[in-house]
Amino acid sequence: MAVPASKAELLSAIATSFDKLMQDCERVAPERARELSMAGHVNGSMMSPADLVSYLIGWNELVLKWLDRDDRGEPVDFPETGFQWTQLGALAQKFYRDHHALDWPELLLRLSRAQAGLMRAVAARSEDELYGRPWYGKWPKGRMIQFNSASPYANARGRLRRWLKEQR
Repeated sequence: MAVPASKAELLSAIATSFDKLMQDCERVAPERARELSMAGHVNGSMMSPADLVSYLIGWNELVLKWLDRDDRGEPVDFPETGFQWTQLGALAQKFYRDHHALDWPELLLRLSRAQAGLMRAVAARSEDELYGRPWYGKWPKGRMIQFNSASPYANARGRLRRWLKEQR
């Protein structure tokens, strides 16, 4: 899939990659969702399908937090307060912990809600706000949203499809 360069392309990329991911998530047996049986986001670690979805929830909700703070004229801590870009593995571990109490159906519902929030947030913004100027470094807002939604959905789908194949 090409990198979105417009609001319409971004909305399409988020929706398409999310829908494909959810089709595969629905193939995961809830009783297997917490098995630590796939490569984790930290080199040498293992995670579960539930951790993978927790990671996506974490990033989606983080993007919504960035957008909310920006809308209110408040400074945005990229990637997250207390974390640097060099600490993304630790941030992934935080996301796993944050959602560990949720069962598989609850995780999927929470991810669906976060994705719907992103879709609303993108739809509410102008083309210029999304792609007309840099927001973080050289990256426009639309690209930062895509980096943390459509792209990770596609990556997660690939991981999940490999995992599902191995479970046969």
